[in-house]
Amino acid sequence: MRFECCPKCGSKLVGREIGDEGLVPFCENCKRPWFDMFSTCVICLLYADRNKFALLKQDYLSRGHHVCVSGYMTPGESAEQTCVREVKEEIGLDALQVDYLGSWFYDKRDQLMLGFAVKIPEEKFVLSCEVDEAQWFDLEGAKKATEGAAICQKLIDEFLKKDL
Repeated sequence: MRFECCPKCGSKLVGREIGDEGLVPFCENCKRPWFDMFSTCVICLLYADRNKFALLKQDYLSRGHHVCVSGYMTPGESAEQTCVREVKEEIGLDALQVDYLGSWFYDKRDQLMLGFAVKIPEEKFVLSCEVDEAQWFDLEGAKKATEGAAICQKLIDEFLKKDL
């Protein structure tokens, strides 16, 4: 989101050169810059072992492929805490281990996606109302099921490079 008016006082912002940042929206009244904003989210590749992955179907996101657990960070929450919360909310299981894999910007929704591998027990899912289906896949099945979900596929690639 690019600000046109100051969120604090409502004044029209003007462009001002700020160091190496270039022209940045600036409030003359509040004397502060307003940098572009985006949402920060986590995306979690759930696994029980190196060949067992849990993926979701969420029709409101995509009808064409399976996806990883994901969700918005809330103020005061670390990315790791968000992973634990989202896994519990969406599939009803506890995270056993949370490991950072990388970050990707998702242009379609102006989101910074912080990617994690999250180890979970191989137990029955308890799905939230946001989730239409969840199932276990082997590695090849997970790759095929996430075709069209670029960040999910990047998570799988990064996971395979790690010794988790």
